[in-house]
Amino acid sequence: MFNFKEIISVTLILFSVIDALGSIPVIVDFRRKLGHIESEKATLVAGFIMVLFLFLGERLLNLFGVDVASFAIAGAIILFLLGLEMILGHNIFKHDQLESSSASIVPIAFPIIAGAGTMTTLLALRSAYEIQNILVGVLLNLIFVYLVLKSSNWIEKKLGQGGIDILRKVFGIILLAIAVKLFKTNILIA
Repeated sequence: MFNFKEIISVTLILFSVIDALGSIPVIVDFRRKLGHIESEKATLVAGFIMVLFLFLGERLLNLFGVDVASFAIAGAIILFLLGLEMILGHNIFKHDQLESSSASIVPIAFPIIAGAGTMTTLLALRSAYEIQNILVGVLLNLIFVYLVLKSSNWIEKKLGQGGIDILRKVFGIILLAIAVKLFKTNILIA
């Protein structure tokens, strides 16, 4: 049965992890370089990756001999570093840039939208929430991602650089909190 409270929780957690608004500067940069990003394609591929990992992620990890708690701890560390990157404004991770139309897939769909943090979060959510509520949360986030991709130039103009910087810092703090919670929960299991 659908649970509105769970759907809201999942949606907000994924919203913070995916951070579509915080990715606007990267998205805008790619649009400037490439002229166009296929919003529909990027959203569909990211959704496919997320749903696939939601259902098969644990089996894939078992194939490599990694348990969910260890993956969640590794993901928590990545989320923590991403949060620090957002708050401090320094790049910790190198983001490879492509000069082709495949930028809709790499790096927009993966790893910006459906990256390691999103996948880790999906596994953690799966252990705490009903699957149908997670799927609704994923769908709501994909709709939001699509809208952000379609209107990134308009959003950039309305928010200005200062507004985008504030959003990145707020979502960075939320990511840090999620990372600490993931780490704390899974370190006891591992």
